[in-house]
Amino acid sequence: MLEQLESRRLVVPDRDRALRYLRHLGYYRLSPYTIPFQAERSTHTFAPGAEFDDVLDLYVFDRKLRLHCLDALERVEVAVRAALTDHMSTTYDDAHWYIDAAHFRDRQRHADLLDIVRRLVRSRLLGLAESGHDRIHHPSALEHYLMTYRKPELPPSWLMVESLTIGQLAGLYRNLARRSDRVAVAASVGSTDTVLTSWLQVYVRVRNICAHHGRLWNVGLGVTPMIPKSPAISWLSGAEAVPEASRQRLYPVLASLQSLLDTVSPRSRWADRLYQLLHDRPEMNLHGMGVPVGWSSDPFWSRHLR
Repeated sequence: MLEQLESRRLVVPDRDRALRYLRHLGYYRLSPYTIPFQAERSTHTFAPGAEFDDVLDLYVFDRKLRLHCLDALERVEVAVRAALTDHMSTTYDDAHWYIDAAHFRDRQRHADLLDIVRRLVRSRLLGLAESGHDRIHHPSALEHYLMTYRKPELPPSWLMVESLTIGQLAGLYRNLARRSDRVAVAASVGSTDTVLTSWLQVYVRVRNICAHHGRLWNVGLGVTPMIPKSPAISWLSGAEAVPEASRQRLYPVLASLQSLLDTVSPRSRWADRLYQLLHDRPEMNLHGMGVPVGWSSDPFWSRHLR
């Protein structure tokens, strides 16, 4: 594979180093990062002066970007889980509120949720039965519940919600029957019902890319996060802050994450670290993410920057 890159005029100053990276990263994982450095797409010929380290630098940048996004996604996801279970459990004075189909719009999706939880309980019980006394085992909170209590069969809300994937969490929130419940949960994280529903759908896509080590910096997400209109939601300044061409790129997702962090983690330096990651990158990198020129001067971002 290295010979193929060299035949396409990529400069490789240190062949042993390049071979090591190709061996451990894989050619097909690294190959999409060669595209911006190609002068001729049909023949995949590289522009004069393009080096292997240029490609590797872009790959490393994308890896840092994924990790940075995961940091914010974790904070937001945890906050939504907590807001959902706290509101529903206290409002209805029922730790097992999710078993009641009356709380949900689509009864089939509710039944699917209960099936997911039952399968999880069965798999955890099977795992507990297989762990003998001679094995080191530190039970999770769910496993402790299952070992200690036999009724109710299903765990309380705070254990159930923690066991869901982000996609299942987004689906549960979207399926809540009462708008007042969705509004209350969204308000807890600094959003509105419609905006949070939209953003969670996008976060499912982004988190899956990050979790599977996919290319993030210039990917077309295929889903568009809603641009908030409510002044109650922290957001970018001006109607053109997110150009139309950027709507399915990463930039509005980054802004949405910071918007929610303003409520759930107001002292976070996430925006400052994002600036450190982006400020000296080539324009090509920013364009691929949909980041507009002068993005950091928007008051939404600049108030977070040291």
